[in-house]
Amino acid sequence: MNGLVLIDKPGGCTSHDVVNRWRKLAQTKRVGHLGTLDPMATGLLALVTGQATRLAQFFGRDEKTYEAEITLGVISNTYDAEGEVEETGIPVPSDRAAIVSTLDRFRGRFLQTPPAVSAKKVGGVAAYKLARKQIAVDLVPIEVEVSDLKIAEISEGRIRLSITSSAGTYIRSIAHDLGQALGCGGLLSKLRRTKVGPFRVESARTLPELEQLASEGRLQDAVLASAKLLPQFPSEYVGVNVEAQIRQGRDFRTSPFSVPPGSPFVKALSYSGELIAIGELRIPNIYHPSTVL
Repeated sequence: MNGLVLIDKPGGCTSHDVVNRWRKLAQTKRVGHLGTLDPMATGLLALVTGQATRLAQFFGRDEKTYEAEITLGVISNTYDAEGEVEETGIPVPSDRAAIVSTLDRFRGRFLQTPPAVSAKKVGGVAAYKLARKQIAVDLVPIEVEVSDLKIAEISEGRIRLSITSSAGTYIRSIAHDLGQALGCGGLLSKLRRTKVGPFRVESARTLPELEQLASEGRLQDAVLASAKLLPQFPSEYVGVNVEAQIRQGRDFRTSPFSVPPGSPFVKALSYSGELIAIGELRIPNIYHPSTVL
């Protein structure tokens, strides 16, 4: 049970709920995620399990793709439909061109302020915990990047979008900021994540499907082996003596025929195809095992 699990998260539960469900099914405590989803959101939740949790650090910068629906003319304290929603009473712009033009502000790189009700830390405490206590928080804007934003539909005060963004981007903030820019208010009414890095929701399994596999003793079928992850890193197969050397934290040599010179990272694999470690370049063709599984 060492590898990656792709789960199609249902709405109405937290990402932590899904992690706990996997822990019980796989009978393991070692589970990490590659980015959470809010309870309202559905779609791709990528988990690393077993020894593969040590690989999570290499996925932190992966882009994510979402299908989002923004409703105009309303606002909420959470920037989405799960918060305290109220109508602004301000007419929604009827000029489609004005909406399209305003959406251009959310393409490329720009500064974004996270929602006050979010997991962003303020003095070591999650902002949403402070918000519950009605403690005002001053969140610092961060630079995010939206590499692709496609408009699927604009109709009756609702906008459906496909958004591909950098890690750490809040789609809720885009909905809120768009509403502010249009002068009528706005919130995120639906969200589905369809892609995390190279992984797509079409390859994910639902919780009932995972439970069925577990009941049949085939839960391993849902786990993508560690050796198949991080395909951007070249692979070096090593014998038992070098494997022992790697597990002792000692540097190891790679072949220039299998690892292109200057590659910053390499996957060290046993002859049986098991991922042993991720090596980090020290000098040409010499790698240090920075992450050992």
